[in-house]
Amino acid sequence: MLRALSTASTGMEAQQTYIDNVANNLANVNTPGFKRGRVEFEDLLYERMSTYGASDNTGGSQPLASQVGHGVRLAGIQKVFAQGNTRQTDNPLDMMIDGDGFFQIQLPDGTTAYSRDGSFNIDADGDIVKASGYLMEPNISVPRETRDINVKGDGTLAATLASDPTPQSLGRLEIVKFVNPAGLEAIGHNMFRETAASGPPIPGNPGDQGFGEINSGFLEMSNVNVIQEMISMITAQRAYELNSKAIQTADEMLDGVNQLKR
Repeated sequence: MLRALSTASTGMEAQQTYIDNVANNLANVNTPGFKRGRVEFEDLLYERMSTYGASDNTGGSQPLASQVGHGVRLAGIQKVFAQGNTRQTDNPLDMMIDGDGFFQIQLPDGTTAYSRDGSFNIDADGDIVKASGYLMEPNISVPRETRDINVKGDGTLAATLASDPTPQSLGRLEIVKFVNPAGLEAIGHNMFRETAASGPPIPGNPGDQGFGEINSGFLEMSNVNVIQEMISMITAQRAYELNSKAIQTADEMLDGVNQLKR
């Protein structure tokens, strides 16, 4: 009976993690570039009560074995990098990667982070930055007298100055992709960091083979499906309640054993 108590407790812990992940997904339903997390579980070790092919009383062998599991544990929370919904903003510095790829962001310590969030701004120095102030890589500066900015699908940026109607090239975006984007580490601020599981970044230009194109004036929003998350939340809640009921039942059975008299 003690096995039932510990096994059901692992189920309660697992469903609590499930709810935590669902809550994070729902909290970021309107976060640009957010990728929902998917919880994955695996069963724990099994206690073998009898072996396969063991001899029975008739001299034959048993076709089945008796194994009792010890519950469940968290295997990991995987980021799902499916394309999110599209929102039109008409801001030329709002850029969406239509397909594979990540924007490159320079962190204060000099390292590079990666993001699907294409909401950029211009700082006081004319540099294109994230809302958090982090520079976009490669660094592109916009002249102060710029009247209009145009971003093409291949990542080329051009500015029209107040003193000159002829567009001037500012540079070209370079994006990257990964062999295993699910292996990226989320570090907040809509950004990810390279890990050994993700593999090194593979650079390329927007529109090249295997890389998405840039859509200026649009943002990629979260890929969270609210209805699906609500269903997952209800399922996890019911599973949590059933595991707690299993603990209560095992406790009542143990209490019944304690009440036995010879």
